[in-house]
This record gives sequence, structure tokens and C-alpha cells, in this order.
Amino acid sequence: MHMISRLADFVSGHPRGELPQQTREAISLLLLDLMGATAAGLMGPLAASARKAAADIYGAGNAQVWLTETRLSVAGAAMANSAAASALDIDDGHRGAAGHAGAGVIPTALAVAQSIGASDGEILDAIALGYDVALRVAASRPTRTIETYASGRWVSYGAAAAAGRLLRLNSSQQAHALAIAGAEGPIVFPTGSSKFQGSTVKEGIPPAVVAGLTGAYRARAGATGPLDLLDDATRYEPTLLAGGLGESWELEKCYLKPYACCRYMHAAIDGILTLRQSGREIHRLRIETFPQGLRLGNERAPRSLEGGQYSFYFSCALAALRGREALQPVDPNTLKDAEILALSSQIELDVSSDFTSAFPVGTPARVLMDQGEGLEEVVIDYPLGDVANPMSWDQIADKFKNIGRQSLSRQRQEHIISAISGLETAGFAPLFNALSASEPFNLQ
Repeated sequence: MHMISRLADFVSGHPRGELPQQTREAISLLLLDLMGATAAGLMGPLAASARKAAADIYGAGNAQVWLTETRLSVAGAAMANSAAASALDIDDGHRGAAGHAGAGVIPTALAVAQSIGASDGEILDAIALGYDVALRVAASRPTRTIETYASGRWVSYGAAAAAGRLLRLNSSQQAHALAIAGAEGPIVFPTGSSKFQGSTVKEGIPPAVVAGLTGAYRARAGATGPLDLLDDATRYEPTLLAGGLGESWELEKCYLKPYACCRYMHAAIDGILTLRQSGREIHRLRIETFPQGLRLGNERAPRSLEGGQYSFYFSCALAALRGREALQPVDPNTLKDAEILALSSQIELDVSSDFTSAFPVGTPARVLMDQGEGLEEVVIDYPLGDVANPMSWDQIADKFKNIGRQSLSRQRQEHIISAISGLETAGFAPLFNALSASEPFNLQ
């Protein structure tokens, strides 16, 4: 049996409404976190351009563009919502996959669910299955074969799984949905092939969402795809790809991000915040990380928020001088802050021999900082939000309130938090209502 067919059997055949309690609770946490990321990214140029393009290309429909009064087609809403959710690089991720599934899977599942009137249980199943397929495909890739860690390379599989489950595709149709999504998903430029890692292309998640949706709907209509796409064991390790399906859920292994920048540098930021003494002059700041960290764009003076998200120098200087809230989210004005840019130009960044084999399972860092009393040192193995150092519901809610403060009133935030906290008893209707409630926005 083809590996894609094994995944398809799992997606189409998993019993309805039988997710473990802890898995359903994890979905609520991921929903709350992603809605915060969406609120934070909503008014930026990346999300604004995606909304306009989605309306122009995909047209009107009955699926919500979250936090606005706009309704678009399934593809339009899912694409626009995924762009907003991933815009500031503060959406959930997964260490084994080294990327982000939620910004693709959740927008897909909610858009399809609204379009067909899916039940609450069906939506939860689709989200869990979509995460599982996407993250298994990504995590099963041997490191030596990976050309890019951009999530768009594999999120299309998760989108196809979530959409196919909601559309009630049979196993054969679901297999072809996955195959089409995998074959036609975005290539995304290989790591190191362009210096413009900070462009609005970023992770390639929005086009992956469209590819996944297209795969599911076309398979339902009779289209077929290359079913052997995941059969090469040198490129997709079979046990990681399809072993123990349903025994555990990959979404429970996701990390959450307290800072609006690439996860690679979160351990360094945690270290800086541990050592930082507000108001003290920083005489020296050295960061030692794992080899892949030096493959980021790492502009010392980034010209865009996206560029700052992929820069150890800028993000760490911002944390050192302005503290935690300056990264929740990043104010575009800080890109021109002379003091931050001065420190960014002086930070030392190097690989530590202690961390050469850490990635992708870990993203540790060593921070050495001199604030006038000699070098202080701290090693962070598990940054905040890691499975080994998780964020609580209250921490995620506080993050939501902080990063969404510019686009949502406190009352609106509490409405959304309450809707998600009550998901188990009240279902998705209150959340859909909270995401579409009328409130003025300064949208571009």
C-alpha cells in the first residue's frame, strides 16, 4: 500500500468524535494562540494585501475573513486568514517538523466547515487530522534531504486532510486529495537561494492552503494524483510518517511562540531576558546557537518586519534594550531606532560545538552579556512555549491581549477568549460569532 493511502485510510476512517480529552483541550489552546497571532498580523501589509487579492481572485462566499465583516469563498477566506495568522511569525510550530501547521490547517478547517455547516465534532476531528498529516510529512524528512524549512512545502498535505475529512471523502478520494496537494503545493525557494528571506513570501503557507483545498475539492470531483509521492524511504522515513497513527496526536507536541520572530532565536531571547537589567548599558552581547541559525537572513539593519523576524541581531537587540513586550508584537518604528540598530551592529553571533546536532529537535542557545560587571552566562535548552517548557492557558490569553491590543478592543478580546474557553460545551458557534462581530478596524 502506498504511504499516502495509509494516511488517507487514517483520515477518512478515524472514528468520529472520539478524540481524547487532552487532544480537544490542546486544540482550544492552539485556536486561542492562532487567533492572537491573527489579531496581531491583521493590519499589516502582508495580511492586507492577501485580503485584497483573495477578494479579487476568489470572490465572495459565506466563509469569514476573521475579525472583519468580509465573507469570501472557501479558498479566499482560508488564504486571507492564513496570511494574517502567519504574518508576524508568532504562530504555533513543531520541533520535528521545524515549521508551522496551525496557520494552514485551522483556517482551512474553519472555512470549509462554515461553507458546509459541519458539526462541532467534525471540525475538531478535521483540525486534529490535518495537523497530524502535515506534521508527520514534515517530521519524516531526513535532515540531509531538506532543501527548505519553509512550511509551505508540506502544509498543503494538512489542508487537504482537514478539508477532505470535512467533505467526507472516502479513502480513495482522500488519497488522491493528498497526492494532488503534495504534487501541486508551492515549491518555496530553497534555503540560501535568496537573501530576501524577509519578504512577504515568507513561509509559503497561504498558497499551500489553496493547494490543499484544491486537492480535496478536485479529488471529490474525480481528479487523481501521484499516489507514490511519499513512498521513497530515503526522503520520508516510513515509521515517522505513518507509524502508530491515532495512538498519539502530533498537535499535542506543538510549541507556542511568545515572541514575534523566528523560533530559532527564542532561546537566545529568553537568555537575554533572564540576564537583562533594565537601564544598564550593554558592553558586550554574544550569542552561541546551532548551525542552522546562521542560515537565516540575519540582517543587522532589516528594512521590514519580515526581515526583523529572521534576524538574530535585530530581535535580540530589541529584547535586550526594550524587553519582552517589544516583541509582542514588534513595532515597525523600531526598525529605525538608532539605539537598537547600534546594538544590533555589535552583537556577536556564532555556532557552539555544544549545539551542532541539536536541530530540529531542539533550538538551544548560550547567551553571554556584559552589563558593566563582567560577562554573565546562561544556557537555555528549552525556550518558553516548548513542550518541555509550556505556556499555560493564562499565559496564552495574556499574549493574545498584548499582541492583539492594536486591532481589538479589550471587550472583543474577552469575547473571543470566552468563546474558545467554552468550546467544549457551547461548540464553535460562539467563536464564529466573536470572529465576525461588527467593530471598526483601521484595515488597509
